[in-house]
Amino acid sequence: MKADPEADLEAGREPEGDPRPVRSTLVDQVYERLMELVLNGTLKAGDPVSIDGTARHLGVSQTPVREALARMESTGLVVRVAMRGYRVPEMPDAKEIADIMDARLLIEPQLAELACAHADPQWLGALEQAIDEQERAPHTADAAAIRQYHRADEQFHRLIAERAGNAALLRAYDALGGHGQRFRLFIGVGVQDSDFAVAEHRELLAAFRRGYGPEVYRIMHAHISGVKERALAEHAEAVHTHSAQNGRHR
Repeated sequence: MKADPEADLEAGREPEGDPRPVRSTLVDQVYERLMELVLNGTLKAGDPVSIDGTARHLGVSQTPVREALARMESTGLVVRVAMRGYRVPEMPDAKEIADIMDARLLIEPQLAELACAHADPQWLGALEQAIDEQERAPHTADAAAIRQYHRADEQFHRLIAERAGNAALLRAYDALGGHGQRFRLFIGVGVQDSDFAVAEHRELLAAFRRGYGPEVYRIMHAHISGVKERALAEHAEAVHTHSAQNGRHR
């Protein structure tokens, strides 16, 4: 774990009392801090991230670090290496991005159609709130902005996945996690397709309110297809820029 003298979690010790809400809050704080270290470049591709070293660095016990790293593993922001703990992975290539998006195309339209059958005003309101938060998030390349936008985007899709009521599909959705967004976090381009994504989410919300499952399926499929196309275009641009920069520095 690289040293960062500015790192300091204000809630670095678990206070007495009921440990459940405190523990959850502490795990969230450790997760956010680790995300920041990846997004701001303190932790780079290939860097090791040890549980013990991270716990000492952040001034917390190993338990919240272990849980935070497990959560990060589900999003692809760290990978577990046998007998060596965790490390930050390399940026995904175009095929990995395409494979992830193709899996989302199989899973998420079906989840959306199933969720449509269980829609109610409270759930629709939660979807709208997630879209509003996504729209309010700063669309810049700094770590805090990317985290805020990504959190709102993930909340929108997770609300749908959980509402579908299919445990097997939800497990498949969880296995994909945030892998489709991971390359953006490593190349520092920020969120470039926010206008498209927000508009597509609002179109989905309108379809959920109309309550016709096949229409929701079609719109979700079109949305994920658009995300795939834009992600691959952004990745190609980033690779081209990186190659050009390396060429100038030789």
